[in-house]
Amino acid sequence: MKPLIIGSRGSPLALAQTHFIRDRLQATHAGLSVEVKIIKTSGDIFQTVSMAAAGGKGLFTKEIEEQLLAGDIDLAVHSMKDLPTTLPDGLAIGCVPAREDARDALVSHRYRTVDELPQGARIGTSSIRRKAQLLARRPDLRMEEIRGNVQTRLNKLASEGLDATILAAAGLRRLGLEAPAYPLSFDVMLPAVGQGLIAVEIREADARTRDLLAPLNVPEAMAAGEAERSFLRTMGGGCQVPFAAHATISGDRLRLEAGVFSHDGSSARRAQGEGLVHEAAAVGARVAADLSGAGESGRVQ
Repeated sequence: MKPLIIGSRGSPLALAQTHFIRDRLQATHAGLSVEVKIIKTSGDIFQTVSMAAAGGKGLFTKEIEEQLLAGDIDLAVHSMKDLPTTLPDGLAIGCVPAREDARDALVSHRYRTVDELPQGARIGTSSIRRKAQLLARRPDLRMEEIRGNVQTRLNKLASEGLDATILAAAGLRRLGLEAPAYPLSFDVMLPAVGQGLIAVEIREADARTRDLLAPLNVPEAMAAGEAERSFLRTMGGGCQVPFAAHATISGDRLRLEAGVFSHDGSSARRAQGEGLVHEAAAVGARVAADLSGAGESGRVQ
């Protein structure tokens, strides 16, 4: 059987997710050989520039997608939150495994909640979504830019004397890190679109790879991701605007909560919507329409 080649970034979290997919594939299909090819992306090269300033989500996927389209790799493993809402022609999401914890977590050696943070506390984050929601609740907080992989940001928490940082709970769990992390409720911090989800990208016409991935796919996770991505796509946003969304499923019903925030936290709007699971994309579009309002772009300055 021809080996499958997975394209992945080289960060510890990207490799942890890629190895998870590789191991699941090999456990499901006896005798299948799976190889991992590490591909450096623009997001790995421009470590000192914020995602918004450097051009957004495609930073972490462009070079990998080019190799996927060229046939140099058979599939690519991404954190769904890094994946642009519109894929290049010829590519598709072939599999979404079960979702990890979608929450953000406050990481601090001294404080357990946002409300416990002292006046003027220094928070390290490069995410405009996290900054906006923190400032909406605590306008006194001081936001400081930090970038890099999860371990780098944890190291900077101590080396730069920060009071706290905010990281995705899913990343900490997948890396098995014992950081002093305290998950934040969705009332405090709505997550990024696709947070906690792994998206496996394939060539749309590659039936063999799609069939091999089929046993790993969790339809509920796929639908949740579809609703959230539809919301963001309809809003026309990416890394430049503080959007957030989270979908949950109960039986055949899907519920989506989403928000849009001003950069300084002075404006915070949320909306909810629900529908049947198979209407996931439509639910996302409806919630976006509720938030953006007639004749508005949904972009908040």
